[in-house]
Formats: sequence, C-alpha cells, structure tokens
Amino acid sequence: MTAFTAAETPARKRSHSLYRPHGLTWALLRVHRSALWFWLLYVAVIAVVTLWTYGPGATAAMDELAASGCRDGGMPNLGCDMPGPAGARWDSGVALGSALLTVAPLLIAAWAGGSLIGRELEDGTARLAWTQSVSPARWLAAKLAVPAVLIVAGMLPLTLLHRMMWAATPELRKDSWSWYDTGIFEPNGTLATAYALLGLTLGVLVGLVARRSLPALGFAFAGLGIVVQQFQSLRPHLWPAVTRQSAVGFEDDGSLTVGKGSYTSTGARIPDLFCDDKAACIARHDVAGVYRDYHPASHFWPLQLVETGVLLALATVAVLTAFALLKRRTGAAV
Repeated sequence: MTAFTAAETPARKRSHSLYRPHGLTWALLRVHRSALWFWLLYVAVIAVVTLWTYGPGATAAMDELAASGCRDGGMPNLGCDMPGPAGARWDSGVALGSALLTVAPLLIAAWAGGSLIGRELEDGTARLAWTQSVSPARWLAAKLAVPAVLIVAGMLPLTLLHRMMWAATPELRKDSWSWYDTGIFEPNGTLATAYALLGLTLGVLVGLVARRSLPALGFAFAGLGIVVQQFQSLRPHLWPAVTRQSAVGFEDDGSLTVGKGSYTSTGARIPDLFCDDKAACIARHDVAGVYRDYHPASHFWPLQLVETGVLLALATVAVLTAFALLKRRTGAAV
C-alpha cells in the first residue's frame, strides 16, 4: 500500500502541474500584474460610469426635463437653455466616461514604452530571458500579443456600452453633444480600440529604441498625443464631403461642417463676405449664394472605418519595425 502511494504521488503531481498556468504568457502576466489589475479596475470604472449615465442618470434627467416642460411637445420656457441638477450630472457622466475612454490609448502607450519594454531592457531582464529558453522574437511576440488581447477584450465591451448610452438619450444630448465631437466620435465606434492598439505598438517600438524606462514613457506618451492630434484635424478630410448651395443660407442640422463661404455667378468660390441682404455688396462681388461642405450623420461609419484602417496600418508598420530592430540588435538569435 505504501509503495503504491509513493509511486502514485509523483504521477499525480505531474498531472496537476499540467493544468497550472505556465509559460511566457503566465510569466508576463505575473511580472505586470499591477498593470493588469489597474487595467481591470480602469475598465470597471468606465463601465460603471457609462451604465449609470445610461440608467439612473438618464432617468433622473428625463424626469427633470419632463417636469420643466422642456421636452418635445411641451411648453418651452427660459429655463430650457440650461440643464437642471440632474441634467448637469448626466452631462458630467457622459463627459467623464468619454474622457476616460479617449485617454486610455495615451496611458497604454506610456505603459508599453516605459514598463513593458523600456524597464526590462534597462534592467537587463530581457537579455536574461533571451539566454534561457525564450528567443527575442518570441519574447517580443508575447509582449505584443498578450496586452493586445486584454486591450481588445476591454475596449470592445466599453464601446458597445457607450453606443448603448448614446442611442438611448437623444433628447438629452441634442443641445450639448454632437455625433462628431471627439469624446463621442472615438468611443462610439472602432476608433477607441484602434487607437489603443496603436498606443501599444508605438509604445513598444519607442521602448525598443530608447531602451530606458523614463525616456520611453515620455516619448511614447508625447508621440501618440501628436498622432491623435494630427488625425483629429485630418478626420473631416478622410471621406468626401457633401456640398450644398443656397441663396439664403443654412440652418444648423447637426452636421460636421468642413468648409463654407460664398460663390459667384460663375460658380467660383470666395470667402464668406457676410453681405446679408445688402444689394451693393452682392453686386460688387457677384455673389450668387453661399455654399457649405459638410458630413451628415450618415458619414459616421465611413469616417470611422477609413481612420481605423489607417491606424491599424500604422500599428502594423510599428510592429514590423520593432521586429526588424530587434533582429538587427540580436542577430541570429531572433
């Protein structure tokens, strides 16, 4: 009986060890467990804020709106120009949830450059791993793949929650938020996830170049901030705008204006002269009417998908550059 138990114990231990988390992925999660817990908490906070805005916050704001007589079909009054306390809280919830989602790629880029890559290269732990059973290419692949899975798993549900909140509150948002506002446009589609993945890949590349944690953190944060700023200014030009001409002007219809001005009888465009009804001004400049280039709300997804494709292409370039740089530094070890 004793001999049988002694022979069975090592086999049982071996079978149990097969089911324990192990390998490079598990090591990566253990080393960066603080960042993992922070990310889970970050996602949870955004989810709670968005769900509150969608549920209790929106209900209280709608009840307040109905009691004030400002809802569609009611009798508007001078107080309709400003939200009440419940409406202000709902508006703050939208702003907070959107801001947390928008700033996430910057935090990811800073962490990827400073902690995920820069610190390990600076401390020499990466080179130590390469001398063991992990090749540099496999090490870098794990550094990219594991966080990417966690980022996508967090950002996509948050995007769906944000879209659900946005779709449920048209009366509350019509006077304060537009579909093309940065804090709404990016979290409402694929861009939030695309920017997060670009932040990861750019941070990894900067970490490999800098090889020191603090410079990599700063350069990755600043670099992604510049990219985000440039794309926000470039965004209206990523898809052909619709043009309208009128002799009397345009009403605000919630569209994203790209350009506007006046045009002559020959169709030539000139800056808006604000002639109004002054016949002398109109005749002197041969003004036939005004034009407006704009994106209607139906352009939301074309603009989203084009920008997402460009961002993912940049992320792919960053990944390929990172592997090429690692191969150049480590040679045949890759």
